[in-house]
Amino acid sequence: MRIVAVALIACLLASCASSSDKIAASYVSPMQYDNYNCRQLADEAQRVSAHAAQAAGAQDNQATKDTIATTAAIVIFWPAAFFVQGDKQNAAELARLKGEMDAIEQVSIRKQCGIQFQHAPPPPPPPPSQQ
Repeated sequence: MRIVAVALIACLLASCASSSDKIAASYVSPMQYDNYNCRQLADEAQRVSAHAAQAAGAQDNQATKDTIATTAAIVIFWPAAFFVQGDKQNAAELARLKGEMDAIEQVSIRKQCGIQFQHAPPPPPPPPSQQ
């Protein structure tokens, strides 16, 4: 019985949606932006950023729902596991948008446009272990 419970928990956790900050950018070639001037790069960066923010919000919302369903499945009622939906389509879209932002930033730097790109702060360092 314990093995079945562990297997169920592992399956549930594997299908949960990832939070948006844990999704890595997909590679997008900067060559598609080579013909853009600095103003066009800035406009495109704003457009992609707005779409990425929407996708990140949807991703984080799904991650929260999946966490709740997983917790309910583990603690209360195993059929709740069927409500865990995962994140494949939205995660792929968010990864692509992050890749587009990286490509736009690379071209902007190469063309010396001076566009300021906001990056998420790095995670805080782990607390020192007490021995």
